[in-house]
Amino acid sequence: MKFLVCISNVPDTTTKIAFTPDNKEFNKAGVQFVINPWDEYALTRAIELKEAAGSGTVTVLNVGEADTEPNIRKALAIGADDAIRVNAAPQDAYFVAEQIAAVAKEGGYDVILMGKESIDYNGFQVHGMVGEMLGIPTVAPAMKLDLSGNTATLEREIEGGKEIVTVNTPFVASCQQPMCEPRIPNMRGIMTARTKPLKVIPPVGEPARTTVAEYALPPKKQGVKLIPAENAGDLIKLLRNEAKVI
Repeated sequence: MKFLVCISNVPDTTTKIAFTPDNKEFNKAGVQFVINPWDEYALTRAIELKEAAGSGTVTVLNVGEADTEPNIRKALAIGADDAIRVNAAPQDAYFVAEQIAAVAKEGGYDVILMGKESIDYNGFQVHGMVGEMLGIPTVAPAMKLDLSGNTATLEREIEGGKEIVTVNTPFVASCQQPMCEPRIPNMRGIMTARTKPLKVIPPVGEPARTTVAEYALPPKKQGVKLIPAENAGDLIKLLRNEAKVI
């Protein structure tokens, strides 16, 4: 079984967000980048399934520039067998999906996994686009994934409950907790990751189809207004006329 696990390079959740002076780009200065936490579920589960079967390969794919390689090496240290980096900035969801689909098609992968979304843009788009481009099923967001031969059983979250889905390979799935417990690289993994193959390839297709007009931070929180219990009517007026929530 050949697994392709797609990972994103995202700012650490403790990062203070700032933008360039023209508000067109995220300011990377002094920012610590990590593997997208949702992608770690996909990576760990792929490794677990490969180990349970006693055979197979797990390939990590990242669309990013050279500064993403430390986190690609971390994915290799966790247990992936090899890695591919598409040498391009991940400019929009369609562009990223196009790169993933091209690699998946050429490599003939059986299972394509990724996190349900990246924690920077929270787009929840790439997995569906990849499935459509390849003409194969997409299951999202998957909370459980088991394989029996070429048939996968997945549990996915739906509004008000869960749904059990069976699908034959190849397929795309986006992952979230509680699929598995993400792994932490051990010393042996870190040492072996240095020699595992990391292939860099050029991007394919059209440039990004969207552009950023401007980034802006959310408005700062205003001071709290306390209303005496005997003046409940004033609270209703504030909620209607000032907060505009009723």
